[in-house]
Amino acid sequence: MPQPKDSVGSGEKSAMRIDPKLVRELANLLTENELTEIEVADGDRRIKVKREPAAVIGAPAALSAPAAAPALSAPPMHGKEDVAAPAAEEVTGTTVKSPMVGTAYLSPEPSAAAFVEVGKAIKAGDTLLIVEAMKVMNPITAPEGGVIKKILIADGQPVEFDQPLVIIG
Repeated sequence: MPQPKDSVGSGEKSAMRIDPKLVRELANLLTENELTEIEVADGDRRIKVKREPAAVIGAPAALSAPAAAPALSAPPMHGKEDVAAPAAEEVTGTTVKSPMVGTAYLSPEPSAAAFVEVGKAIKAGDTLLIVEAMKVMNPITAPEGGVIKKILIADGQPVEFDQPLVIIG
C-alpha cells in the first residue's frame, strides 16, 4: 500500500500540468510584440515559448524582393552546398549588417522618400536607413561608396543583431 501512494504522490509532484490557454496567450504575446522568446515562472512551474527569428526575417524579405523567396525556402529542400553557391552568385558586394536589435526604417519619417533605392549611387558615410532601438533613432551609414544592389529588409521590419540589411556593389 505505501508504495502506490508514494509513487502516485511523487508522480503528481514531478508531473507538470500545462495550461494550453496560457501557452496560446504567450504565443500571441510573441507575435503581437514581435518577440522571439518569452518565459513565465510561477513557483516551481516555468513555461518558455520560443520561435525562430528566421520566420520574421523570411516574410518581409519575400515582400521586398521576390527573388529572395526561393533562396530562403530552398535550404529545407536541398543541401546547404547546393543553395550557398547560387545565393552568393546572385548579388555580390559589401553587405551592411545591423549593429543592433531594433526596428529598421528606410525613410526619415513615414511620408518622406526612402534614404536609398536599388540602383542609386551612394558615397561613403551616406545614411542608408535608420534602426530604432529603445526610442533612439540610429542612422546606419554606408561604409564605402558604390551602388545599392539590394535592400534586404522592409520598412518597419524588426531586425536582429548582425542581420544583413543592404548590399552595396
